[in-house]
Amino acid sequence: MNEKFQKLLIANRGEIAVRIIRAAKEIGLKTVAVYSDADAKSLAVQMADEAVHIGPAHATKSYLNADAVIQAALSSGAQAVHPGYGFLSENADFAEAVERADLVWVGPTPHSIRTMGDKAAARAAAQRAGVPTVPGSDGVVQDVEEAVRIADHIGYPIMIKASAGGGGRGIRVAADANELRQQFATATAEAQAAFGNGAVYLERFIRKARHIEVQILGDGQQVVHCFERECSLQRRRQKVWEEAPSAAIDQTTREALCDSALRLARAVAYRGAGTLEYLYDDDSREFFFIEMNTRIQVEHPITEMITGVDLVREMLKIALGHPLRLRQEQIRLNGASIEVRINAEDAAKNFMPSPGLVSQLSVPGGPGVRFDSMLYAGYTVPAYYDSLLGKLIVHDENRTAALSRMRRALSELKVEGVRTTIPMHQALCNDPSVIAADFDTGFLEHWLAGKPLENKQPVEVCS
Repeated sequence: MNEKFQKLLIANRGEIAVRIIRAAKEIGLKTVAVYSDADAKSLAVQMADEAVHIGPAHATKSYLNADAVIQAALSSGAQAVHPGYGFLSENADFAEAVERADLVWVGPTPHSIRTMGDKAAARAAAQRAGVPTVPGSDGVVQDVEEAVRIADHIGYPIMIKASAGGGGRGIRVAADANELRQQFATATAEAQAAFGNGAVYLERFIRKARHIEVQILGDGQQVVHCFERECSLQRRRQKVWEEAPSAAIDQTTREALCDSALRLARAVAYRGAGTLEYLYDDDSREFFFIEMNTRIQVEHPITEMITGVDLVREMLKIALGHPLRLRQEQIRLNGASIEVRINAEDAAKNFMPSPGLVSQLSVPGGPGVRFDSMLYAGYTVPAYYDSLLGKLIVHDENRTAALSRMRRALSELKVEGVRTTIPMHQALCNDPSVIAADFDTGFLEHWLAGKPLENKQPVEVCS
């Protein structure tokens, strides 16, 4: 069949740009990287067939500059844009602008992004599809008095969440009406500053919740799921450790959870890769839909490890115009996988960012080990972007074996010149609660508060 495009522009940076370039090359596509002043020597620039400079280091003047990205695609002759995650990946206006420029958008339709990217609208769509949601407000709350009335009905504690939010930002928890009155203005102001939209809604706060999410793939007509991931180990609502499958749920719950994700994805005729996020109540064993991410996720590799499905390649195939190649019965859950995020942060100093020159790099190998990264010895980690250096992923026949493999892989991973979160992950691997999978979304904050970490990694000071 005639393909819709032969050259792809990657509107992103870092490890996800490298990941997409690799997948694109494997199916014969030419690749175009974009880069800021700070990323001129990045691995993505070195690996892509072409690279286009799009502006200064600050993201608002480069990777968030929609006009510059689209102009880079047009000037390079690219015919499609893959947004990766973060930056413009869930911006429906950008997706529309890409399509108006006669470029293929590798992702869901702008309508799907708007419907499912708006957290309040997504809750309403889930309720229409019969998917359980956390008890909360019917959409956006207009003012603090309405919030108090709704909270009195739902009960405390209660969460105030940004309607346009993501990545844990724009969330506040109120224990009672007085705290709700204090937090409401703060939450709306933070939402306005972070997302350009101050709308918020309310949800019941579940004290012992696990974060479980379902990976789906769709072509606009057919949808399949690729089972669940658990991402309960979070710091300040940012995931640091993910695993698949979840050790907390049984097969009956798994089937109900994945079926609910399929119902919602079908209801919006979903196209591309997406993730439906849920809270799982360990006490009641109920699950509740909370939001959908209309893009590839950072933690997608663990799903690839347990299913053997290359999610980025499937995204590209769908964007090229191919119907979904996978039937549900072909997707099997095999073994267990764990991913830890290696960040340039000093956990011993309240996770202070640690940009700088990577003087030495030694990557673990052996069976069932994967390291998705943009690092190389001699690379300078810029201070302008998030601190993610790479993702160490392992796979084995069960969770116990995967944990053992992760301990071994972490012992082999050496990143010298900057501080990293490797010591924290080594400590987590040996923690009895983590070994027993006995944790929830509040676990890591308490664990860090009671466990001072040392960082003995060598760091060279460069002049």
